[in-house]
Amino acid sequence: MNEDEAKELLGQLQNLQQQMQSVVFQKESLKLHDMEIHKAQEELNKTNETSAFKITGQIMVSKSVEELKKELTETSEDVHLNLKSLEKTEERINNKLKELQTKLKDVMA
Repeated sequence: MNEDEAKELLGQLQNLQQQMQSVVFQKESLKLHDMEIHKAQEELNKTNETSAFKITGQIMVSKSVEELKKELTETSEDVHLNLKSLEKTEERINNKLKELQTKLKDVMA
């Protein structure tokens, strides 16, 4: 393998590392969002009120507690699906990173 090919492999490795950082950041963001949803669900479960407020953009909208619970459950399901997708992407990137690292070690040897 010549020097140009080694540089190309190194560029690919750096690109994959950046992709991995992005995926990890997105996962952490989704995990925080999931925690917020969980806390909101806990609060709605504690209340004896029939309606509560939801912040939508710049305003607060009154909605029934049951409707808010349903929305939060749906949002939580979406977050979990996105997390699973990101975990698969993370695994795929990890495998490619290991493969490229092995190739680079062979080149350097």
